[in-house]
Formats: sequence, C-alpha cells, structure tokens
Amino acid sequence: MVTPYRHEPFTDFTVEENRAAFQAALKQVEAELGQHHDLLVGGERIKTDETIVSINPANKEQVVGTVSKANRDIAEKAINAADEAFEQWRKWDPEARAGLLFRAAAIVRRRRHEFAAYLVKEAGKPWKEADADVAEGIDFMEYYGRQMIELKDGKPVNSRPIEHNRYFYQPMGVTVTISPWNFAFAIMCGTTVAPLVTGNTVLLKPASATPVVAAKFVEVLQEAGVPDGVINYIPGSGSEVGDFLVDHPKTKLITFTGSRDVGIRIWERAAKVHPGQTHLKRVIAEMGGKDTVVVDRDADLDLAAREIIVSAFGFSGQKCSAGSRAVVHQDVYDDVLEKVVHLTNDLTVGDPASPDTYMGPVIDQAAFDKIMGYIEIGKTEGKLMAGGTGDDTKGYFIRPTVIADVDPEARIMQEEIFGPVVAFGKARDFDHALEIANNTEYGLTGALITNNRAHMERARHDFHVGNLYFNRNCTGAIVGYQPFGGFKMSGTDSKAGGPDYLLLHMQAKTVSEMF
Repeated sequence: MVTPYRHEPFTDFTVEENRAAFQAALKQVEAELGQHHDLLVGGERIKTDETIVSINPANKEQVVGTVSKANRDIAEKAINAADEAFEQWRKWDPEARAGLLFRAAAIVRRRRHEFAAYLVKEAGKPWKEADADVAEGIDFMEYYGRQMIELKDGKPVNSRPIEHNRYFYQPMGVTVTISPWNFAFAIMCGTTVAPLVTGNTVLLKPASATPVVAAKFVEVLQEAGVPDGVINYIPGSGSEVGDFLVDHPKTKLITFTGSRDVGIRIWERAAKVHPGQTHLKRVIAEMGGKDTVVVDRDADLDLAAREIIVSAFGFSGQKCSAGSRAVVHQDVYDDVLEKVVHLTNDLTVGDPASPDTYMGPVIDQAAFDKIMGYIEIGKTEGKLMAGGTGDDTKGYFIRPTVIADVDPEARIMQEEIFGPVVAFGKARDFDHALEIANNTEYGLTGALITNNRAHMERARHDFHVGNLYFNRNCTGAIVGYQPFGGFKMSGTDSKAGGPDYLLLHMQAKTVSEMF
C-alpha cells in the first residue's frame, strides 16, 4: 500500500543542526568541484574531446565541473538505444516503474543537502531556494509515482452483454527532455521522471549552464535500477543536438522548458513530418511569463510589499513565474512603492554559499548583460527607485531594482527580463488593473492582493493566467497542490505536478472483445 502523497517539507535553517549539516554538504561539494562527467548512452559511458564547462556564477574563476559534449553521431546512437530499450520498458508493470521513482526519491532525500549544495555552486541559488528546488524534485518523483499507480488500469467505460470494453493508457516511445537551468534539479527531474514512469524512454539534454547536477541525478536513476537505454544523458548544443533530436523520425514526444523563442522554434520543428516518420509528435512546452502582482485599494499594504519583494527578487527574478510587474491602485500606489523600496534596499546580495545571502548572482555573462541593458531601458521609461547597478568583476551580481511610474506598454512592462527588476504601474481602478494585468502575450502566473471578495471572484475568471494566487506571492507552486502551467505564449498549459500531467505522456487505447 502506497502512503498518501504529502509534499516534502522545506529545511528550517534557523535550526543550528540543519545549518551545520548544510555547511558540511557545501564543504563536501567544494571538494568535488572540477570533476568530469561522461555521457550515458544505452548504459555505456562515453567521453568526448569536446566538453561543456560549468562555471560558478558567483565566482566565475571556479569550475563546478566539466561534462562531455554530445554530437549528432552520439545523439543518433542514443536515439537508437532508447528506441530499442522501449520495447521492454513499455511492458514493465507500472507499479514497478513507480517503485523506481520512489527509490530514487529516497536516495535524493538522503543526499538532499548535497544536491542543494550543487545548486548553490552551479546555479547560484541561496540556501533556501536551493533546498526548495531539491524538495520539489523529490515531490515530482513521489507524486508522479502515485499518479501512475492510479492510472495503470485505465479508466472505466461501458460494456454490453455482447462485448467487454477496456480503455487504458500506453506509452508513446522515445522522449526528448530539454530542461532549463533555473530549476536545474526540480524541473530537470520532473520532466525526466514523468516520461519514464509512464513507460517512455528518455534522452535528457540539460541546460548547458547546469549540466553537472543533471549528471548527478542520472547516477541516482541508475542506482535506483532504471535499465540501460531507458535514461540517456546527452548534453550538447541546441543547434547541433537539440534540433537533431526534435527532428528525428524516431522521437515521439518533446518536453521543453525555456524561453518563448526556443519553445516556438521547437513547436514548429516538431510539427514537420520527416521521411520515415509514421506519427505526429507531441510537444509539452513551458515558455515563460511576464507576471503581475495586482494590489487593490483595500489591500493589506505591508503584505502587498512583502509579496511583491518575494515575487520579484526570489532567485534574482530568474523564474518564469517571477512577479516582474506590480500594478497598484492609484490610491495606495505611493504607500506600496515606498514600502517596497525600503524592503528592497535592505536585501543582501552576495555569495549564495553564505547563509545570510538573500539574493545571489544571475546565471552568466549573457544574462548579466541583458538584464543591465533592460535596466538602462527602464531608466528611460520610468523612475529608478532602488538598485540599478551591477558588478561582474567576480560573479554576475545585480542589485534588486525597482522602476516606478512605468506605462503599461513600456518594454520593461511587456518583455520578459528574467532578472531582479520590477516595474511599477498605476491603475485607476480595479477594472484598469485587470486590463493592465492581461495586456501581455504571456499568461503564466499572477497575484491579487485584496480584501474585496467580489474582486477575487472577478479575477478568478478575468485574470487570464494559468496560476492565480490571492493574498500571496505569484511564485512557489507546490507539486500536487498548485499544478503549474500557463496560457497564451507561456506554453501548452500542461500543468506539471497536476493530476492530468502524466496523460500527456501516453496514448489512450480502446480494446473491445465480442462475446
């Protein structure tokens, strides 16, 4: 009997024992930095001359590790290995596949601080953000394992005295998982184990900025007993390996998390039928957001300020769910802005290995340059109230930035910045606030801070996002509690961590027997 799902609790770092344990994990990981990790194809470890070098974004002189870099020939080999392994894996008892996820979750749980420490070093995550990232990965494994057990016998359909009918689900085949760097463990883990537990085989191409933590997780799956060829680890460039995997006639499903532009490109490429292809490919895509915290006239203003801060500056704003726009009723605008600026100026920015750091670096030089460019644009579109400076001499650090009095059509109100920048806009009334909230091409998350129940009901239907939160920040969806995915150009609204997510990785089949 499988125990009911409960999400993994976060570590309380105010407890000295927990702080000491995490410090020990950081020392362990620091001693391991610089190691090399090979590809995994059909159970075979492959070392290549070309490598991807993973750098600590808080200290760009520090190499986290190197990984071998796949090319098209290796990708072809991996596809064939996954295709061959699928013939046996698809016939495994779903409960046995779920059992592998539960075992992998137990291994990660025992090594939780180690994985979080890798996220501190490789992704620049502060302690709490890194810990939550690993906890979410554990949640995905536990939740999807239980979901597969629920789905293993299909769904009931009607039969007649002259026939018996069954409706059940079967896996699709070779799956390409292209995972992001911002949730380098959680999303990488979730988008890998969902196709695995449903009976598909996986080609994992992690983000080039964070390939080491993915390599460590693949080792966990092997330790848990995932057969050779079922999981294949093939980091490589998007133009060489990514396109090849998406285009290949043997791949059936592509699950992607990343930018709008890359997601659209994958969607277009996957729609084309290539010679030898006998199926239409399925794409699961989560592509970003431009998310809004709306503050109503009768809101708790202290709460509103705190939740704007968390939404905008958690993990340096490098979340697709980040609240990069604050739309505030004109009657309370000045008060909320003043409170947010005061809180922003108190935030600590520095090495995420320090327990007292609130905000670490952004991921790399390209991100630093892009964000600083948007800050310069913002200075021409509004009034700089806090932050606005950056330092890339040692790592990629940017002060949390608040820009006020921004027009709803301004670039920093419309374009995804993916950094610690929040734009403030003023709303005449609640209707105007909703109009502004809905005026981007994205529709991922949103928050409404209000004590007006009628406005909540309006927003429930008219605030056009996939995840809407009342009187809290717009980030931090929990697996099984707040299924996650958005509308419009935010993606396919696939609702990761939800009760119908696994169905996207399978095909329904009806079998009828006449008596």
